[in-house]
Amino acid sequence: MEKTQTTVSDVLINELSKWDITLVFGIPGTSSLGLVEALRKNQKIRYIVVRHEENAAMAASAYHKLTGKIAACLTIAGPGASNLATGLYDAKEDRASVLSINGQVNGQYIGDGSFQEIDQDAFFRPITVYNNTIYDKTQSLRILDQALRHAIVQRGVAQISIPNDVQKAILDAESCELETCPSNFNILPDDAELKKAATLIDKSKKPVILAGWGAFGNSELLLRFAERIKAPIVTTFRAKGILPDDNIWLLGILGNVGSPSTRKTVAESDLLITLGVGFSRQTHVPTHKALVQVEIDPLKIGKIPFAVALWGNCSLVLPKLIDAVQMKQNESVLQEIALMKKKWFEQLQKEADPTATPLRPPFIMKILSEVLPEDAIISIDVGENGWWFGRNFKMKHQRFVMSGYLGTMGFGFPGALAAKLAYPDKTVVCITGDGGFSMAMADFVTAVKYDLPMVVLVLNNKQLAMIQLEQKMEGYQNFGTDLLNPDFARYAEACGGIGLTVSRPEELEKTVKQTLGLKKPVLINVMTDANRF
Repeated sequence: MEKTQTTVSDVLINELSKWDITLVFGIPGTSSLGLVEALRKNQKIRYIVVRHEENAAMAASAYHKLTGKIAACLTIAGPGASNLATGLYDAKEDRASVLSINGQVNGQYIGDGSFQEIDQDAFFRPITVYNNTIYDKTQSLRILDQALRHAIVQRGVAQISIPNDVQKAILDAESCELETCPSNFNILPDDAELKKAATLIDKSKKPVILAGWGAFGNSELLLRFAERIKAPIVTTFRAKGILPDDNIWLLGILGNVGSPSTRKTVAESDLLITLGVGFSRQTHVPTHKALVQVEIDPLKIGKIPFAVALWGNCSLVLPKLIDAVQMKQNESVLQEIALMKKKWFEQLQKEADPTATPLRPPFIMKILSEVLPEDAIISIDVGENGWWFGRNFKMKHQRFVMSGYLGTMGFGFPGALAAKLAYPDKTVVCITGDGGFSMAMADFVTAVKYDLPMVVLVLNNKQLAMIQLEQKMEGYQNFGTDLLNPDFARYAEACGGIGLTVSRPEELEKTVKQTLGLKKPVLINVMTDANRF
């Protein structure tokens, strides 16, 4: 029987499925048609065609943040590749593993006047942990495997470009060199450093635990540690939800969206124990305080000079610390946490005015806290909507995803697409503003096309409200922040989804509840207040 001929594209796409990559976001085009054809023939990978490449990259970034698995982007040369940049920068800054596969024209860099061609090696260099072009077809698998190894081990973006003629070249996979990825990334500090940290913890009178994104998924260990050393737990914004907000050991978020009592508690502590914390300026981690740092990224070790630094996985280091430290007896800590939280929750309740129109964000977040399912996945955008979510939304067991360090508007909706693809059986909710949603709204039809039921709440205040506030704080006159919006509800209907508008407080709870079980993408246009700050 004659062996079926395979192309470079066939071999590459088959290799993706061997690495358990099952999702590719992108837009087909002339310089990527060989790869698109290989995707069509592969039954193990789903190809989600979006309306803008930036949304493809943001969705791929969000997918890794939510699942720990790699999704890929596939675009054409030139403008398709360059349109990925913002989403890939989000992945770079938040250390999300993403693979970007880009077509390239025949005879790369042939000079001025070539169509849809840029120097992609140079363009992607600042964004990537691995960046290469396949010129020799026999090196195809080796380059792809190297790209994936770098994306996984270095937790970043890997990019490969494939010229059009190379994509279509006949290739026998058995003639290619292969590489594999190590399956174990477990790292533990040595015993001497663990002992030094334990001694520091034992001597402290008022320790505080600061849990970051790197500690996510270790809630049980985190609680055992807090109970043993009698320390309140505070979190970074990205780690919101690591424990339910009503947990007795959790005080709240440290940083711009946190409570005054959280900042006061950290300021008055005599030891801060940071677990997977990135030290964002928005978190305001004190730099003058004794500190025990647990961190998997060696480049972040020692960001604070007054630290005992433990290089390792939080999941492995925490059990060692729990065994090494002495049990503290300060039973008053829980009472102090409860009193501070009671005062803070009363403040949030007071802010949630159920009579004000337009609806005020604290009221919106209160209703969402009460009605969203405990296992919902929430994707938030950047701007005032995200600020109010961080400050006023009370997490139960929900997960949320955001654009962290890059803080890019427009992340919320592609994040929701990724969430629904990752967890098709869960309720997915996008909380976004009118400014952020309008940057990504072309892909609402993508949610309809691929049958991805979700609820998109657009907080519509007809302003870039956070920028309006920042102008006021810096003494500038308000300028350039007003938005001329379409009727978002009618837009959703035009796309084939369901569109609803809420303009009065008493309408919100009922409207959200009735949309949670619907089998179509739903957009709720919530008329809100730009002057709440």
